[in-house]
Amino acid sequence: MTTMPALFVSHGAPTLILDDVPARAFLARVGGDLGWPTAIVVVSAHYEATGVRVDRSARPRTIHDLRGFPPALYEIEYPAPGDPALAGEIVALARSAGLDAETDEGWGLDHGAWVPLALMYPDAGIPVVAVSVDPTAGPEHHRRLGAALAPLRERGILVLGSGSFTHNLHEIPRPFRQVDTPAPDWVNAFADWASTAIVEGRADDLLDYRRIAPHGVRNHPTEEHLLPLFAAMGAGGGAGRRLHDSTTFAVLRMDAYAFG
Repeated sequence: MTTMPALFVSHGAPTLILDDVPARAFLARVGGDLGWPTAIVVVSAHYEATGVRVDRSARPRTIHDLRGFPPALYEIEYPAPGDPALAGEIVALARSAGLDAETDEGWGLDHGAWVPLALMYPDAGIPVVAVSVDPTAGPEHHRRLGAALAPLRERGILVLGSGSFTHNLHEIPRPFRQVDTPAPDWVNAFADWASTAIVEGRADDLLDYRRIAPHGVRNHPTEEHLLPLFAAMGAGGGAGRRLHDSTTFAVLRMDAYAFG
């Protein structure tokens, strides 16, 4: 059985699934590059909870957690099966790492999960289990969560962190539909610093990014969209390698990394 890497991908705006941009093309081919995992554990920036919550739905619903987007987005379904047994195992692994963890039967797959997965594995035939982020808990909590999930990779399970490498929606230039607007210097400065830290394996610097990274807080006024990176980093261990870099809407760097 092939050991899977842990991945961090940037899911961008929900329209990524419709837009003809490099990040969409990357996600559409990376599933084929990775091969077919036995299951997918997705840590999504849009599944927020206190502690660790793990969706145990046998048939996770597709959550259209969107407002004001094209009607076509609301028609998309991603009917992947769940895996209640795997959800219970994830809870046990998280608890063994000292984390507060429970199963959750009321969630499903939000757009942080189904947008990249519908591009990576459009057949929706692989079991998917969603895991929450805790925006109050910080990067180290999520690194520990990822490290707890690391043994799953040896069974061919893909640990996927889905967030955004940069994410300050208040600074998106108007009109919003200018998807190809280049990134300003303050976005690229942060992304370049973070990329170098990932590739060099400087985990301590990354965990302290809000204090030492250039424009760290400006790029992430709230942390939820970067926290999945730390889960992927913990699950993969060590340095990462960049799989993709591009920009949408000026302030959304769409970079993706593999760990392990």
